[in-house]
Amino acid sequence: MKDMYYEMTIAGCRRKLPLCPISDELNIGAFVIFGDPELTTACAQALIDRAPAHDVMITAESKGIPLICEMARLSGEKRYILARKSPKLYMRDVFVSEVRSITTDHVQTLCLDGADAAFMRGKRVLVVDDVISTGESLRALEELVKKAGGEIAGRMAILAEGDATRRDDIIYLEKLPLFDRDGNPIG
Repeated sequence: MKDMYYEMTIAGCRRKLPLCPISDELNIGAFVIFGDPELTTACAQALIDRAPAHDVMITAESKGIPLICEMARLSGEKRYILARKSPKLYMRDVFVSEVRSITTDHVQTLCLDGADAAFMRGKRVLVVDDVISTGESLRALEELVKKAGGEIAGRMAILAEGDATRRDDIIYLEKLPLFDRDGNPIG
């Protein structure tokens, strides 16, 4: 099988995304900001420029980490919240939500430290992710925010793909199509 790519411009940065099969008939464009500070900073600034009023931001481990860190730095925010994939030794009174992502072949958990939950209580929380596709990761993050007593201020992502492109409650920078088995964009 030949390597297939999709080229697109995101926040002024041109990138080639490798296409990865998720079934015999469907490919997705793999978008990874790890190791790409130019793209991370450009996307973070573009999202901050469009962000609704909020008191704190939350993302899920792991691809959202460089994005939310840069968003916080650029906007002068002193803290952000991270939902971990498993409870860590330092975490107390852990809140848990389950998620099945399009890029993972098993159910995952997202865990929130009780101290972070207490910090979110009564605050406007901006949910941030790199790519929203099925919305499952977003749903799991929102569940954690609500369990903690926070209020969803908005939902943001760099890219939206699939059904997420039709949602009007997500702020995103670009649409990422899904692809057929031959690498042709669908829809």
